[in-house]
Amino acid sequence: MDIKLIRNATLIVEYAGKKFLIDPMLAEKGTYPPFPNSIRQDQNNPLVDLPVSLDDVIKDVDAVIVTHLHLDHFDDSAKNVLPKGIKVFVQNEEDAQEVKTAGFQNVEVLTEHTDFDDVRLIKTNGQHGRGEILKLAGEVCGIVFKHQDEKTLYVAGDSVWYDAVQTEINMHQPDIIVVNGGDNQFHEGGSLVMGKEDIKETHNASPDAKIIVVHMEAVNHWTLSREELKDFINQEGIVSDVLIPNDGDSYSF
Repeated sequence: MDIKLIRNATLIVEYAGKKFLIDPMLAEKGTYPPFPNSIRQDQNNPLVDLPVSLDDVIKDVDAVIVTHLHLDHFDDSAKNVLPKGIKVFVQNEEDAQEVKTAGFQNVEVLTEHTDFDDVRLIKTNGQHGRGEILKLAGEVCGIVFKHQDEKTLYVAGDSVWYDAVQTEINMHQPDIIVVNGGDNQFHEGGSLVMGKEDIKETHNASPDAKIIVVHMEAVNHWTLSREELKDFINQEGIVSDVLIPNDGDSYSF
């Protein structure tokens, strides 16, 4: 497989001969206002440019996976540029209706047993924060990819560390785990995605897996930088197991 970070949580995953585009936020730098009630109110989103052209992002994509419909995972630009007949997988029927309303005609709700040709896609649980903030953050999911000729990949999505992530790891024994790790926050409510300690817990739960940390430094409410995370994993002695890509970087397994 090949996993390429585009920007934020947007990934291109080439797996068992299929090309998946995950959580496409495709607008030009500075297109949208900052997320409110958070830091960097003077900076519009996205904070950084795409590392490649839009054409390169969407070229030859077989299917799109949208873990939830927040702007930084499925934006107006993605809705405009993606072919309306492309296969789109979503987490629930409510999201499916919204994506269909945007004009997409081939939308499927993920389950624990979804097949895309010979690739098994397994919807996993996620928790977009802790406590009261969940009422605002809403429902999210992750995905496990399985194929007889590939390693098992777990894309955890916009989730903090909690018991269901442990359960998914125990159940699927992933070889590669992608986590959203910018410790994004509003002024109240705490972490919306993984921070340093969450990433350490993920490693502790799956010490033989390679962990790729994305969703960093791309939207205004991030609080964990790549440099700070690099210092942390160095101190913890897990540098070889935790990968921190720059936008445009890719890994093959």
